[in-house]
Amino acid sequence: MLPVLGRSPASRVAHGGTTLGPADLLARARSAARLLPPGSRVALDGGDALTRLTHFLGADLAGCATLLLEPAWTERERSAVLADAAPHVLLDLDAPPRPAATPISREIAPQGDATQFYLPTTSGSSGRPKVMVRSRRSWLRSFDALGLELEPRDRVLIPGPLSSSLFLFGALHALHAGADVHLLDRWSAQEAATAARHSTVVHLVPAMLAALLSTLERDPVLRAECGLRVVVCGGARVDQQIEERLGKVLPGCELVEYYGSAEHSLIAVRRGDRLRPVVEVEVRGTELRVRSELSFDGYLENGVVVPPSTDQGWSEVGDRAILHDDGSLEVLGRASAVINTGARLVGAEEVESVLRGADGVLDVLVAATPHPRFGELVTAVVEVDPARPPSRRDLRARARHSLEPAKRPRRWLAVRELPRTASGKPARALVADQLRDGSLQAEAL
Repeated sequence: MLPVLGRSPASRVAHGGTTLGPADLLARARSAARLLPPGSRVALDGGDALTRLTHFLGADLAGCATLLLEPAWTERERSAVLADAAPHVLLDLDAPPRPAATPISREIAPQGDATQFYLPTTSGSSGRPKVMVRSRRSWLRSFDALGLELEPRDRVLIPGPLSSSLFLFGALHALHAGADVHLLDRWSAQEAATAARHSTVVHLVPAMLAALLSTLERDPVLRAECGLRVVVCGGARVDQQIEERLGKVLPGCELVEYYGSAEHSLIAVRRGDRLRPVVEVEVRGTELRVRSELSFDGYLENGVVVPPSTDQGWSEVGDRAILHDDGSLEVLGRASAVINTGARLVGAEEVESVLRGADGVLDVLVAATPHPRFGELVTAVVEVDPARPPSRRDLRARARHSLEPAKRPRRWLAVRELPRTASGKPARALVADQLRDGSLQAEAL
C-alpha cells in the first residue's frame, strides 16, 4: 500500500521508454523506503522524473517528509533552502545505489493522515524560496476539493519537473485516482504535444497552455491526434482569449482552472463561469484571508517548524481579491507585485492578464523600470511567439482598450524566453532585479 495515495496502486507510470506497472511501481517505492531512517526529513537531489517519483513515494512509505531540490536554484538559494530544511538525509539520485538503511525483510507500516510527508518551497517568483511543511491530510483533502473525476482509462500528462508542487500535485492526484501517469522531465511544447496524442488530461500553467495551443495550431496532424479531454490550469489566471483558442483547437476539451497558494493549497476552482471558493474566504479591503483545512503546518527555519500566524484560524499571504455578491472570487494578484508610477499604484498581474491573451504573446511579465521622474515605469517584458511575433502597435491598442492610462506600459521589451521558476511561472523577482541593473537580455518591441 502506498499511503500517500490512500490505496494500493493501480496505475502505470510512463517516462521516456520505460513504463512501470503497479507491481513494479510498488517494488521500486519499497526499495527506496529501505534507504531511509523512518520519520526523517529527506532531500532528494538529481535524478529523472521517474526516479524522483518512486523515491518520493518510498519516503512516504517510511513516514518521511521529503524536499525535492530544484536544479535551477542558484547555489545561494540551494544553500539557504537546505539550511532551513535541515534534512537528516540528502540523497543524490544520480549517484550509484547505496546499501539499504533498513533490513530488506522489514515491512513498513502505513502512515497516518497527520504525518508530515512533503516539504514544498514557495516558487521563488517573488524572492528567495521558503521551505514549508505539509501533512498528507492537507493534500488528500485537496484532491477532493479539486473535484476532478478521473477514470482508470485516463492518462495524465505531467509536463514539468516534480520539484514544482503544481506538477507533483498532478502526479499524486492521478495515482490516488488510479489513473495512469506520463512524466516529462522538463517543459517542451513540442514534447507535450506529442505526448498528448496518448494522454487525456494535462496539468499546466497558462503560458504553457498558450505554447501548447500554438504548437497544435501549426501542426494539423498532432492537433487531430490529440487525446486531451481536460486541461487543468493553475499558477495564474487564464485569459479569455486563451480559453477561446482552446475551444477552437480542441473542441469539447474542458478547462479546469484553479487558484491557490503554496501555503493554502487550493482556494478556488473554476469550471465554466467564475472562480468559486472551495474553502472559507473573506476579503478585508482588498486583502484576501483564508481559513482552511488544506493549509500547511508551518515554515521550516533552521530545522524548526514555525507555525503560521493566524487570527482565529484566518491567515493571508498578501493576495488581493474581490469577493462578489454571488460568492465568486476575483483574484487581483499579490500586493508585492505592485508598481508605484507617478504616485499611482499599478497591479502588475492585472496588466499581464490583459496582454497575455494577445496574438503572438506566449507570456508576459510586467515589472518596474526605475525612472528619475516617475519613480518607476510600467514595463512589459513579452515572450514572443517566433512564428507570429506581435507588433507594439497591436499591444498598445489592446492596453488602451482595457486599461486606464496609468496602468498602460510605458516601456515594451521582447524576449525569446522569460526566466521561470520550476512551476513554469515567470521569475518575477529575477526579472525585476535585471531591469534595475540593466542585465536583462531583451530587445525593444
